[in-house]
Amino acid sequence: MTYKPLHEDIINNVSQTFKALADPTRVKILHLLFHEERSVNEISKQLNMQQSTISHQLKYLKQLRLVKNRREKTMYYYSPDDYHVMNLLEQTIDHVKHSDQEVE
Repeated sequence: MTYKPLHEDIINNVSQTFKALADPTRVKILHLLFHEERSVNEISKQLNMQQSTISHQLKYLKQLRLVKNRREKTMYYYSPDDYHVMNLLEQTIDHVKHSDQEVE
């Protein structure tokens, strides 16, 4: 098989995705959304964090197309936009649990 280098845009996008997954708050948000669609208020209550922090992180995740939202009257509900990345996150969590049984 002949090696074909990745285009710089792809390399940059992969790097940005891993950067997004490197932040503990974003990991918490994505993990929560992997299980159920939530509003900003629901996310902030569940994670015991300020709404402004959650909104800021959701904006970042939405720019990377890792989450999407839908509007219902005045509320926005967030869910994963890309299950490839969500599967990567879940596999990484499983890897950590497998590697160190004390981490949960």
